[in-house]
Amino acid sequence: MIRRFLALTLFTLAAVLSQGQPSLPSSFQAKTIHSPEGGDIFVRWGGIGPVVVLIHGYAENSDSWAPLAADLMKDHTVVVPDLRGIGRSSKPANGYDKKTQAKDMRAVVTSLGYDKTFVVAHDIGNMVAYAYAATYPDKVERLVVMDAPIPGIDPWSEILQNPGVWHFNFHGPDAERLVAGRERIYFDRIWNDFTGDPGKPDEATRNFFAATYAQPGGMRAGFAQFAAFSQDAKDNKVFAQTKLTMPVMAVGGEKSFGPLQAVIMRHVATNVQEEVVAGSGHWLMEERPAYTVALIRKFIDGPPGAPTVESSANGDSNEERFTPAEYKFPQRGNPGTGSSGIGGIETVVLKGNPDQAGLYTIMLRVPAHTRIASHSHRDDRVATVISGTWHFGYGDKFDEAKLKLLPPGSFYTEPPSRNHFAETGDEAVVVQITGFGPSSTEYVDATQDPRKQGK
Repeated sequence: MIRRFLALTLFTLAAVLSQGQPSLPSSFQAKTIHSPEGGDIFVRWGGIGPVVVLIHGYAENSDSWAPLAADLMKDHTVVVPDLRGIGRSSKPANGYDKKTQAKDMRAVVTSLGYDKTFVVAHDIGNMVAYAYAATYPDKVERLVVMDAPIPGIDPWSEILQNPGVWHFNFHGPDAERLVAGRERIYFDRIWNDFTGDPGKPDEATRNFFAATYAQPGGMRAGFAQFAAFSQDAKDNKVFAQTKLTMPVMAVGGEKSFGPLQAVIMRHVATNVQEEVVAGSGHWLMEERPAYTVALIRKFIDGPPGAPTVESSANGDSNEERFTPAEYKFPQRGNPGTGSSGIGGIETVVLKGNPDQAGLYTIMLRVPAHTRIASHSHRDDRVATVISGTWHFGYGDKFDEAKLKLLPPGSFYTEPPSRNHFAETGDEAVVVQITGFGPSSTEYVDATQDPRKQGK
C-alpha cells in the first residue's frame, strides 16, 4: 500500500513538474517591426520552406502556437506575431479594428522579406485573418480559421445575444479598474467557460498568459479588441461583398463552435472545408494539440485546389472548364487521400474533397519507374488515363502477367475494396479519378504501404 502511494505521489509530482508555460522554439529569431498604422509589432520566426503566418487570439499571445510552430518549422518558415496591444507588441491608444491589424500583419510579412503565405488563426485572430485575406486575397495561399465568430457575419446578431459572450461588452475604464490586480480571476472565467477539459489550459499556462495581460496598459489594449467589434462588423459587411476564393479550413471544437465555424465562413468564402475537433472546447492548442496540429498540417500541405471556378452568366458556380494548361501540379510530391500514398505522386483536386462525403475528382501524376503494390479504396471509382502509358491490373499481389497497358484515353474502374496494382514505364503517367468520398487506401500487405515505411 505504501509503495503504491509513493508511486502515485511520484507520478503526480512528475506531471506537475512537466507542466511549463508555452513557449515558441528557442531557435526562432525575434524583432519588433513598426507598422505604418502606428503600432510596433513583436514577431518571432524560424524554420525553412513555405511561409505560414500564425495569428493568435484573446486571453493568449503568440506563445499559444508553440505545438504547431514546433511541428511546422521542420519544413515551413513559421512567422508568429503578437497582435497589437498583446504580449510584447506596443499598446497604442487606437487601431484595434481588425482592418487596421490586418495592415499590421502585412507590414510584418513584407518587412521580413516575404509575400504570399499560408495563414492560420484562432479566436480574435480569425477576425484579423479574415480582414487580411479580404484585403490581400492574392497574398494568401490557404486560410485556416478556428473557433470564433466574424463580426457582422451571420449569425453574429444571435451570437451577441448569448450570455456566454458577456466579455464582448465588458470594457472601458471601470472594467479596467475592476480587473486590475485580478487578471487571473477574470481570465479564469473565460478559460473555464469555453474549455471542454477543466484542466486545460493548465496552471502554468494560465499564470503565464494572465501575467502578460497584467502589464501596464495590457487590459486596456485587450478590452480595445472588443470595443472595435462594431467597426469590424461594418468593415466585414463590405469585405463580404466579394467572397474569398482561396481554400479555407474552418475548424470548430466539438464543445464550442463545432460545425458553426464552417457555416460562418461559407457566407464569406466559396471553398470551405469543415472540420470539428472531437471532445475539444475552444482552446484547441491546449486541449487537443496533436490532433489539431495534424489537421492543420494536412490542410496546408494538401493537394492544390482546382483553378478558380468559372461562373456562368446565371452565376452557377458548379460549371467548371479547365484546359490542360490550367492544371497546376505542385512542385513536390503530395500523394493525398485517394492516391496510393507513394511519396513522389503529385495530386490536384479538381472537384469536391476526397476526405469528405460527396463526389470528387482528382488528377494524379505518377513518376516514371514507379511500382505500386496491391491495395484498394473503399469508394467506387472510375478513371481515365490522360497521358503516358499506365500498366494496371487487379489482384491481391503485384503480378506483371496480369498488367494491361493502358495508353492515353483509356478507361478503367476501381470497384470498392477491389485490390489492384500498377506501375509506370519510362515516362510519367497522369490519370484522372472520380469517386464518391470519403476515400481511403488500404494495402493488402501493410509492410508495402509507403505511408508507413521509415516510421
